[in-house]
Amino acid sequence: MRSGGAVLVEAAAGGVAMVSLPFACRGEVVRGFGRGSRQLGVPTANFSDQVVESFPSDIPTGVYYGWASVGNGDVHKMVLSIGWNPFYKNIKKSVETHIIHNFKEDFYGEILSVVIIGYIRSEKNFNSLEALISAIKEDIEVAKRQLGLPEHLKLKDNFFHLLEEKIVNH
Repeated sequence: MRSGGAVLVEAAAGGVAMVSLPFACRGEVVRGFGRGSRQLGVPTANFSDQVVESFPSDIPTGVYYGWASVGNGDVHKMVLSIGWNPFYKNIKKSVETHIIHNFKEDFYGEILSVVIIGYIRSEKNFNSLEALISAIKEDIEVAKRQLGLPEHLKLKDNFFHLLEEKIVNH
């Protein structure tokens, strides 16, 4: 787990990659595979293929944490998955954000803004749905702990400034 500046993360091929964090992006929330809430109990906001394709190549697949805002709303903790979801054998890469907040309704079509500030783990496959759900719950707990640290709370206060400074817009 690392945050801020240039961060070494495990790359998919077993090596390491250098990632420049924080990374910020913004895009419309689109319908995903429909598994987050229904199968996993973890609702996710999905970016369009255009936003996914715009992610820098130095950000490898894996699970990250940071801050998110829907529309011009409040800033919340989030955990974000970038990758192919090997358990489901996806044929296209996705970026799925779980905002650690209970929303009253769906927000498809709204603009989601995220600032990725830290890395949790590489993308991996699981032997069962239960193992996947367990890992996701642990990722959420890691994100909550990390984002509660003073240096990360500072970034929450500067969320919109970071967005304007580092944004990739779609």
